[in-house]
Amino acid sequence: MTQKNSSHCGRIAIVGRPNVGKSTLLNALVGEKISIVSSKPQTTRHGILGVLNRGTNQAIFVDTPGIQRDRKRLLHRFMGRAIRNALDSSDLALMVVAGNRFTREDRRLTEMLGQRLTRTLLVVNKVDIFRNKTKLLPFLESLSREFPFKALIPLSALTGENLGNLVDEIFKGLPQGEAIYPQGVYTDRGIQFRAAEIIREKLTEVLHQEVPYGLTVEIEHIEENEKGQVVVHALIWLERDSQKAIAIGKQGQVLKEVGKSSRRELRTLMKKRVHLELWVKVRRHWADSERELKRFGFDSL
Repeated sequence: MTQKNSSHCGRIAIVGRPNVGKSTLLNALVGEKISIVSSKPQTTRHGILGVLNRGTNQAIFVDTPGIQRDRKRLLHRFMGRAIRNALDSSDLALMVVAGNRFTREDRRLTEMLGQRLTRTLLVVNKVDIFRNKTKLLPFLESLSREFPFKALIPLSALTGENLGNLVDEIFKGLPQGEAIYPQGVYTDRGIQFRAAEIIREKLTEVLHQEVPYGLTVEIEHIEENEKGQVVVHALIWLERDSQKAIAIGKQGQVLKEVGKSSRRELRTLMKKRVHLELWVKVRRHWADSERELKRFGFDSL
């Protein structure tokens, strides 16, 4: 009887190459926007934790950066370490691929997973692009023959199609254990981290291709004023002086657009009126400095 009623809890690493929908999947699983989403690769830089409860059982997900081909920069090596750490500390893994493509980078990831493949669920995301889902069958069958995945789950993180089957498989694979996080907690990340990520997401979407990878956002402080309004002071750090004019935009249009969209989402997050102040500064080579990377929150990798 005790065996039947015991709780299950475990960590699940979400891994895959850039732009396959890992962050969208985490948000869909948790039912809350935990990880920022962008159409541009390398948006996720940190291991982002999200929590899903089912009765007394708890699944703890870790969204990871996309697998890095470029290891020249210290930032990319830190991101690679985040992936390895997430896998080493997890009970299960979700390997996410997009549609019916299985690329060289995907194969490289299966090599990294190694013996963990038997504890890995292959998530074939973005199936909403297929009108006829039977076209996926040969693809799924060939992968099933080639790799010893625990299960293969086709789904759409965007629409929620077949998400329930993935959740069922995840909870079936969790080890026995008591819940680590209390009910109502969706992530271990604090408000400052989440606010900084929201602003970085908006910047990533509006800036030129080369700029987002040279910027980061730091929240100087968040405080509530006498009017009950939350005041957020944020610093946008760039690597080069030449990027400053691009990030600000002509007559400040880029900052205005980013400020408007960020405020809207911060209001939803904080459930209060928000006054946001954005400042653009340059800190050369921050992405190649261990001290600066730790200052910007990479010390936990």
